[in-house]
Amino acid sequence: MSGEHGPLRVGIGGPVGSGKTALVAALCRVLGEKLQLGVVTNDIYTTEDADFLRRNAVLPDERITAVQTGCCPHTAIRDDITANLDAIDDLVERLPPLDLVLVESGGDNLTASFSKGLVDVQIFVVDVAGGDKVPRKGGPGVTTADLLVINKTDLAPLVGADLGVMAGDAHKVRGEQPVVLQSLREDPRATDVAGWVMAQLDRTAAGHVHA
Repeated sequence: MSGEHGPLRVGIGGPVGSGKTALVAALCRVLGEKLQLGVVTNDIYTTEDADFLRRNAVLPDERITAVQTGCCPHTAIRDDITANLDAIDDLVERLPPLDLVLVESGGDNLTASFSKGLVDVQIFVVDVAGGDKVPRKGGPGVTTADLLVINKTDLAPLVGADLGVMAGDAHKVRGEQPVVLQSLREDPRATDVAGWVMAQLDRTAAGHVHA
């Protein structure tokens, strides 16, 4: 499925604890069944996210690489993206032909967004534990990401979050851009997000601009 454009690069960002790494793991299990896949994780001083993926054997170790940013996560995914570009180039050179590279940002707040020079499309993950006010707070991550994921919906009754309010507010601030509500406990294959990623690959293969 890989083409002249190289692998599709998908950024996955969101606040600390929103479930980014668990989502990456789910996507690796599902999409790794049919695609040549690589992952770049970003942590400030550790390789914790990459180590989690390796421990859970979601991909062979050589397909997972870690970037230690040593600085605010925004910098490495938006301002000075050199380390991430180098990590992607290394994967592409070592593992041709790659179809897809997932780039996970270090945990940050609602303002995190990826440089278009680093990724083709971006997914932003929030979770219901922050309360149903999170989507209406907006921020570049929530409003501009190509896909917004409202994660851990199974926790809504425990934290008093109204999923209808969260979905409605998300659509208000995002317009026509898609929103997925999911629980990886209830759907460990992240069916809707995996389907969206596959749709982006199909659009790339057809020569369309990413939506």
